[in-house]
Amino acid sequence: MRILRLKDVISQTGLARSTIYKYIDAGSFPKPVPLGGRSVGWVQSEVQDWIAHVIQQRDAQ
Repeated sequence: MRILRLKDVISQTGLARSTIYKYIDAGSFPKPVPLGGRSVGWVQSEVQDWIAHVIQQRDAQ
């Protein structure tokens, strides 16, 4: 299991920081994991699952 920092999530998804947090607030993006202090990260497999879900939605249309 790997934890991704925000810059890696931005790189993998192509989303801006503000968009990632907007999607988190809407409940449509994986929540970050607290790493201590003000640091957070995302579980890589959850981010990859989200990307796969977005692709499935695109292909279903």
